[in-house]
Amino acid sequence: MLQPFEEAITLAQTLPGVGPVAAAGLIAEIGIDMSAFPTHQHLASWAGVCPGNKQSGGKRRQERTRPGNPRLKAFLCEVAQAITHTSDNYLVAFYHRVARRRGKGRAILALAHRVLVILYHLLRERQPYADLGAEYFDKRDTARLQRQYVRRLEQLGYAVTLTPASAA
Repeated sequence: MLQPFEEAITLAQTLPGVGPVAAAGLIAEIGIDMSAFPTHQHLASWAGVCPGNKQSGGKRRQERTRPGNPRLKAFLCEVAQAITHTSDNYLVAFYHRVARRRGKGRAILALAHRVLVILYHLLRERQPYADLGAEYFDKRDTARLQRQYVRRLEQLGYAVTLTPASAA
């Protein structure tokens, strides 16, 4: 019964942590026609994995996510949990980055949201997943990272001067 959806299932399996059963479940819940959702935000809202948003007095406050599709949310959270057991890819680096600040549960849901957005674009453009790499966040803003490490060492009582390493 999955033969007409073979291309979409193969595309979904290019994501780390997505096996044949998870890919079939995700495609069964989402479908392959992404024209039903104008943007990835519409799909995330329908699935119930978009971040909650409550504003009061100009401040954004924490809010629950909407109910959405329970089977799709369960599949996405299972995939997110499987991704956390992999290594050296963008998605696990994203998980660890969020888990440090927000906790493991919220990081799983944020990763599920990220996986759904990636899956939306995979199915829309019909191109396989291209990983950005585990060091993506470190390369993105090296100046901020340097300031952070220097400040931390100075708090520990060290005098720090940075000199660039010689190109070898």
